[in-house]
Amino acid sequence: MKTEDTINQTTPSPNENDMKKIMADLDREQSFREHNCWRKYITLIVSVAFCIFQLYATLSGTITAQILRATHLAFVQFLAFLLFPAFRKCPRNTLPWYDLVLGVVGAACWMYIVINFQSLVRRTGAFTSMDITVAIIGILVLLESCRRIVGIPILVIACVFIIYAFSGRYLPGFFNHRGYSLERVASHLFFNTEGIMGVPIGACSTFIFLFILFGALLEKTGIGQFFIDICNSIAGGASGGPAKVAVLTSALLGTVSGSSVSNTVGSGSFTIPMMKKLGYKGEFAGAVEAAASTGGQLMPPIMGAAAFLMAESLGLPYVTIVKAAVVPALLYFTGIFLTVHLEAHKLGLKGLPREQLPAFLPLFLKQGYMLLPLVVIILFLCMGKTAVFAALMGIVACLAIGVVTSIVNILQKQQPKFGFNDILEVMTTAARNIISVAIACAMAGIIIGIVTLTGIGLKFGAGLISISHGIAFITLFLTMVSSIILGMGAPTTANYLITSTITASAIIGLGFQPLAAHMFAFYFGIIADITPPVALAAIAGAAIAKARPIKTAFNATKLAIGAFIIPYIFVFNPQMLMINTNFTSVLFIAITAIIGMFGFSSALEGYCFRHISVLERILFAVAGILCVIPESRSDLIGIVIIAGSIVYEIIRNKNDSAKKEVQGAAQ
Repeated sequence: MKTEDTINQTTPSPNENDMKKIMADLDREQSFREHNCWRKYITLIVSVAFCIFQLYATLSGTITAQILRATHLAFVQFLAFLLFPAFRKCPRNTLPWYDLVLGVVGAACWMYIVINFQSLVRRTGAFTSMDITVAIIGILVLLESCRRIVGIPILVIACVFIIYAFSGRYLPGFFNHRGYSLERVASHLFFNTEGIMGVPIGACSTFIFLFILFGALLEKTGIGQFFIDICNSIAGGASGGPAKVAVLTSALLGTVSGSSVSNTVGSGSFTIPMMKKLGYKGEFAGAVEAAASTGGQLMPPIMGAAAFLMAESLGLPYVTIVKAAVVPALLYFTGIFLTVHLEAHKLGLKGLPREQLPAFLPLFLKQGYMLLPLVVIILFLCMGKTAVFAALMGIVACLAIGVVTSIVNILQKQQPKFGFNDILEVMTTAARNIISVAIACAMAGIIIGIVTLTGIGLKFGAGLISISHGIAFITLFLTMVSSIILGMGAPTTANYLITSTITASAIIGLGFQPLAAHMFAFYFGIIADITPPVALAAIAGAAIAKARPIKTAFNATKLAIGAFIIPYIFVFNPQMLMINTNFTSVLFIAITAIIGMFGFSSALEGYCFRHISVLERILFAVAGILCVIPESRSDLIGIVIIAGSIVYEIIRNKNDSAKKEVQGAAQ
């Protein structure tokens, strides 16, 4: 048996510096400074203080929500300017004086709320000129940190909403409103819990931070490499093995990763070269990794932190969100897996030699303990515990594994793998990783604040319904297009908050389930990561594969066809989200949907046991549509057509093989 080291020796992997460059170019979260000298210690001290404060606030439960959120933002704003340069091409080993000033000013604006909290509460609504000045400066500094870290798209959207608050009286139709003054807008966004300090930043300052800390600890245990190894042992030897490994690995990494681009680069640096070596074209290899990695954001239990925000926004238990996401996510990955499988057979690709792959049982017995933290979290959530409690128990489990591993290493006279310095590194990583999430949540708070101030959310939904004349499918299609546009270039948390706030009301307005509406908007917002023209995850996959970005994006979109179909299914049939249903009904829906996915995959690939004609592809596509329509009669017809087509293709394939044998014998 050979392990991962052997595989790496036989397959050239991209240079680590190249991976960092791709990440920095495409993922703003990874474009951070790596300080030395005194700046390194300032970063360490502030990051550790941030983590300790968050843990104390969670464990004690004595800090007022507004004070917790304002302090959280103060830490975030200081670290944002300490770690992220004004432009990507700026040197990463310096700290200009203006960044230090911006960091201090940004933090001071939010600490103004903490220091003057009682006074602000006593004179609610009667804001002084000093209050308004602090609010304006705080918002402007926040906008600049968003430009640096989260990106231009969400900054533009937030600025458009702010301008809308001022200029509503001049706008036509359902966009019209009476307009608001600078003082009213600034105070509403900065001091009100319906603005920047609203639900999104409230979730970020509590359980999202804990799960990011948990993710940093989990990464330190080496679980990412364990996922790759375990997926190689399961699927590496199958036809098109590395592509299937990419799908499985990305699904697993999605439980701890909060970024489609990071997931693509992280696992793609290993899987994409392997796929190319096996015979896949670069555009297809990059597309497989991009589509699978993007799907990682749809994979429970974390869903790129969107699951927590969805629970808060809808007022539903976190477990309800996780249950609702399970079947759609499995169908999404099943669709990609089936397409990869058919592509491998169409090209005649084999898997990796078994002797180059780790054996599943020895690997699981040796390193299976790494799954304990995830098992702990899922167990406590199933027991009805809160997400905060589950995250804390997950953190304790990670620390316990680290300590036990270190003790074993010491007893074996080896270097400990988890010590005090590693804990400090984890805290630094967690503090850095929360910055983009917190700023995205704060920017979403601006959008939500303007929506609550002007009522544009309900008006926009009513506008979509009016344009579509109340026809459900047209409304859903317009919502899909809007969500894809709004989701372009936005990180997962901001993606969900923006799309659900602006577009979900249209679906709810037609009488559909609120959870289904939010999931619909979320799905199409996430798919923007592989949908041209932005398609950041596809561009990352193309960069690693050295392929054409646009063609890679179109291939990724084709692979992710399930994500364009599944949301329509669960909107019309919320039983797929386990709403008011039982296991038997969900199982039936899942099975028919999987059969439908096979039909779609065969139609897209033009292959089912053999190459199929255009007419046969159309037949498979129609049968696939019939299977995913939530109606028993259509399901039955679709299944019969697909089953009959498969039997027909098998018989023709055998006849073709027999003819070839006869011709070969005759020759």
